Amino acid sequence: QVQLVESGGGLVQPGGSLRLSCAASGIIFSIYAMGWYRQAPGKQRELVAGITSRGATNYADSVKGRFTITRDNAKNTVYLQMNSLKAEDTAVYYCSKEPPFTAWGPTAVTYWGQGTQVTVSS
Repeated sequence: QVQLVESGGGLVQPGGSLRLSCAASGIIFSIYAMGWYRQAPGKQRELVAGITSRGATNYADSVKGRFTITRDNAKNTVYLQMNSLKAEDTAVYYCSKEPPFTAWGPTAVTYWGQGTQVTVSS
């Protein structure tokens, strides 16, 4: 049974940092691309960052230069380091196990974590 468990969300002031973690179980973690998505109230879920099994990364334009996705295959964990946070980063952040040959969008994702709330506010 695939399980993705996110942690690390919370309330942070603008300009601050958070690191999200997603621990995976029930899969051969190292062979799958993994992603981080977010969904703000009233908005569609969107890709924030993705990392392939080989470590190649891609980012939404809105977070480039501020967020970094990494993975630790020995710990079956993917991370999202978020720096210089802005109010518009406020959302529920979800970890995903990507399908093979992923096109990096929420439609094809079948495995999600439960989500972790990130609130950026003074």
